[in-house]
Amino acid sequence: MPENDSVLLKAREWRGEPLAIATVVSTWGSAPRPKGSHMLVHADGRFEGSVSGGCVESDILATAAEVIAGAAFRVKTYGVADSAAWEVGLPCGGEIAVMVQPVSAEGFDPELFDRIAEARAEGRSVTVTTDLATGHSDLRPLETGATFVNRYDPPRRLLIVGAVQIAQSLAALAATLGVQTVVIDPRARFLTEERFPGTMLDDRWPDEAIESLRPDRATAVVTLSHDTKIDDPALIAALATDAAYVGALGSRRSHAARCDRLAAAGVTADAIARIDAPVGIDIGAIGPSEIALSIAAAMVGAFHDRR
Repeated sequence: MPENDSVLLKAREWRGEPLAIATVVSTWGSAPRPKGSHMLVHADGRFEGSVSGGCVESDILATAAEVIAGAAFRVKTYGVADSAAWEVGLPCGGEIAVMVQPVSAEGFDPELFDRIAEARAEGRSVTVTTDLATGHSDLRPLETGATFVNRYDPPRRLLIVGAVQIAQSLAALAATLGVQTVVIDPRARFLTEERFPGTMLDDRWPDEAIESLRPDRATAVVTLSHDTKIDDPALIAALATDAAYVGALGSRRSHAARCDRLAAAGVTADAIARIDAPVGIDIGAIGPSEIALSIAAAMVGAFHDRR
């Protein structure tokens, strides 16, 4: 899940230092964080990630300190029927079970972080299985009783075609969502670091850039330039991929003309039907920031198969 991206990065940064990793292994009711959510804890008290959005972190930090000091791995359950739930701040309903392991060969091997990073960089998913009796995690299926299986998908990406004002707001919003963003535009005056600080910029023609970047089910492609010479080739390239979401800025009238052009270029009707246009969820958006919000919401919905 995207919320674990910062944990995976921090694990490689803290490599070789004494660590523990906490993982949500089961949930019920209104649990604040989904299964598979991680929290990485350093021996000096620093931590990255979350297993409850703040409700039980203090107790998990104390447990992690014990595990780092040599205690056995633990699986702790917090729920409304448990008096500890009130003590640690989980009185809102639901239940979570959190496993706390040492980052070690006996627990969550540090090498697993490298294997996960390699797979994600190659656009592959990877699965880690943990024996709930021993607390040992492995990439190989474990022939034991109770296990917890966590899948790590490739990082989510957003390819924005057209370095326009909406793109500035959308790139900034995507960053807060943990979505890796590339802004593609062959027009040098539009595509500048000053306008898109901290964002990856690509000045190739969009069809070439998209073919090179190989969108997958963890990628969204949005065309915003309003220039058919830029947007149309980008859409043709994007629709030839497994991109989770393909959106195009423009009115219904302009989209009808776009569909005619794409059909004339050989794009099938089924492929054209994948385009979300006018792009974004209809929230009555006014101005670049609100339009960017509507696009981001549609993109997230597509990532979760909610469209």
